[in-house]
Amino acid sequence: MAVPVCSSEEYLQKMLAVPRVCAPEILAFYEHRVGAVCTDARLMFAPLDDHIAHRGDGVFETVKYSEGRLYQLDPHLERMRRSAAGLFLTPPCSWDTIRELTIEVAAAGKEPLGQMRILLGRGPGGFGIDPGECPEASLYLVASRFPATPESWFETGLKGFRTSIPAKQPYMAKLKNTNYVPNMLMIREAREKGADTPFCFDDQGYLAESAIANLCIVDASGTLSVPEFTQSLPGTTLLRALELLEGTLPITFRRISEGEIISAREVILFGTGPDCVAITSYEGKTIGDGKAGPVARKARQLIIADIRATGTPIPGVAV
Repeated sequence: MAVPVCSSEEYLQKMLAVPRVCAPEILAFYEHRVGAVCTDARLMFAPLDDHIAHRGDGVFETVKYSEGRLYQLDPHLERMRRSAAGLFLTPPCSWDTIRELTIEVAAAGKEPLGQMRILLGRGPGGFGIDPGECPEASLYLVASRFPATPESWFETGLKGFRTSIPAKQPYMAKLKNTNYVPNMLMIREAREKGADTPFCFDDQGYLAESAIANLCIVDASGTLSVPEFTQSLPGTTLLRALELLEGTLPITFRRISEGEIISAREVILFGTGPDCVAITSYEGKTIGDGKAGPVARKARQLIIADIRATGTPIPGVAV
């Protein structure tokens, strides 16, 4: 097999001609080494010797924006700061600069609805495992489209199931790092089973979380019960929803057994993408009356209002 050896210009032209499946969804992106924003998805690349690529040595956050406002930007960045500290990872610029860049990249995308992904990696430097190979951390920011979800989706709710993938170890569960192999396996299993939402459990058999979101229940007493964050990531949307719901119903953090999921009045998923959506069946058994319950509806209304009231405005984006 004779593989051509190309000049820099020839190779670049070949790269630009390669189809990019994600291209229609990409609005704008930034790489710290280049120091510029671009809107041509054909040029969105990461170096293979970045340890974020071949070791999963990095952290990330996804920030949703709606009506031209980034939601929970500062809580996301604060969690990212904690995750980076857990990996002894120092960004290549200040956290204030990362915040400013996030807003600028979202603005360059010129859409009122989308998602910002912020990725902080160990950086380019080699193909070993030693972080000392990498002289400076990498920073990538990507603004992408986020399709509007019909109201019928929220009212119908999602189908849940018990995944065969166990919850992450406590140390790793608290870091939003880029090694999402367990999460990927959960979603793959969901597709195989024709379900929507995997429920993973800790080694004691108690509910932990879903693949990319938090889960909680409204139990028989009407209390909103949230799994303890022992083997799950504290979600920014969930924590904000609990603040918004405070005083409207009892809220507690405790262990939740699988049996309580089936007998619950409501089971609710909180996450950056969907905000808040009901789980209306679990392992083929109907939860409640099989539709979104009053707490799920209330929480979603509060979150929508909170985005408008507290979201960080994106300059120059028409709503």
